[in-house]
Amino acid sequence: MAELRPSGAPGPSAPPAPGPSAPPAFASLFPPGLHAIYGECRRLYPDQPNPLQVTAIVKYWLGGPDPLDYVSMYRNVGSPSANIPEHWHYISFGLSDLYGDSRVHEFTGTDGPSGFGFELTFRLKRETGESAPPTWPAELMQGLARYVFQSENTFCSGDHVSWHSPLDNSESRIQHMLLTEDPQLQPVQTPFGVVTFLQIVGVCTEELHAAQQWNGQGILELLRTVPVAGGPWLITDMRRGETIFEIDPHLQQERVDKGIETDGSNLSGVSAKCAWDDLSRPPEDDEDSRSICIGTQPRRLSGKDTEQIRETLRRGLEINSKPVLPPINPQRQNGFTHDRAPSRKDSLESDSSTAIIPHELIRTRQLESVHLKFNQESGALIPLCLRGRLLHGRHFTYKSITGDMAITFVSTGVEGAFATEEHPYAAHGPWLQILLTEEFVEKMLEDLEDLTSPEEFKLPKEYSWPEKKLKVSILPDVVFDSPLH
Repeated sequence: MAELRPSGAPGPSAPPAPGPSAPPAFASLFPPGLHAIYGECRRLYPDQPNPLQVTAIVKYWLGGPDPLDYVSMYRNVGSPSANIPEHWHYISFGLSDLYGDSRVHEFTGTDGPSGFGFELTFRLKRETGESAPPTWPAELMQGLARYVFQSENTFCSGDHVSWHSPLDNSESRIQHMLLTEDPQLQPVQTPFGVVTFLQIVGVCTEELHAAQQWNGQGILELLRTVPVAGGPWLITDMRRGETIFEIDPHLQQERVDKGIETDGSNLSGVSAKCAWDDLSRPPEDDEDSRSICIGTQPRRLSGKDTEQIRETLRRGLEINSKPVLPPINPQRQNGFTHDRAPSRKDSLESDSSTAIIPHELIRTRQLESVHLKFNQESGALIPLCLRGRLLHGRHFTYKSITGDMAITFVSTGVEGAFATEEHPYAAHGPWLQILLTEEFVEKMLEDLEDLTSPEEFKLPKEYSWPEKKLKVSILPDVVFDSPLH
């Protein structure tokens, strides 16, 4: 539950927002992290010291369901001369460390990120005659914050979020999100670390698919060039009825298709409904087998495997010409540190850490024949995996959301994999790696062409390459919701 009130009105657990000239005694009582972010808001909106604010009635650190303590809502006049319309500007408080006393976030020093290191923002076009901001964006931001807190997966600029529903629960075509840096809010140095501001940008399904097949930053740049689709500040208009490709058909062929061909895809992995079977081992012999989803005491991904899979799902690991799967040992990569506070649940770990088998006790096995299983949504990404990733010398990971296992496709250009050309199917506990040569990838793309036309698809669907001892099945969702998976 949340309530709407001016930020200057007394709340159940927070004082009013202080201004730059707040009395020292008052400022000392005000949470320092919160004070620092309010200072940046006051810099941007000096004429709105007490904006309307959606606040969690029961704070997350008191057992409430909403991780964001507050969402402030400002009226931004835009800039008509620059094609920036008047809009509502929403800013979250709670993904960063507001209090510094470990009630929510572990304090890790002033030089690193504060909490998760970012807050969310959202810019919604103001409708004619609208005197107050709609509050549904605040709940949308709470939903994204819940995902971050529960999964430990942080967001980066260029990331996409598949939502599969109009963001405001209307009939709008704006049903997914991209994330980018907020164009006005600057990073803030707080006593508990640095906070940046990531802006949510609403997009259509076709724009999401283009971002998946190419990259989020490329689509964001295209949206900036189309005023009605976002413009320079990427303002979301829930009444937008056309995609950027319908507004300007040349964008698909001249920018996106060319970008995919030249750059490939930056999407390195997804959480998905998927599973795999070792067809070279008798079903009753589950000693050291992948499966892990079959017995009453399922094997779990080890902590070190978890760290490596987490890294393969990160953005930006494939910038060089010869990408490398990260080493199994946890380490700092590309500015991210993965030494988590023990009180937080790893997004790829089992709910029961005692069920994890030590990494050293699981040997890597070479398999003769494998059977891959995906639901329709996950299967539809296989052509993207092959064309946009493997043909560009990269890798792609499916991490199961219904079981503790993963599937990583790798090309011959990827170092650090335990699958090799000699043994293209290899498993480390529940983690399967499949190495595909360029010639086989081309063959698979031909055979899987109908995956790109889901409206003509009937489940279940099976593809088989007997000479490669590989089988792929596309199955209904209900299969993956059963206890066996």
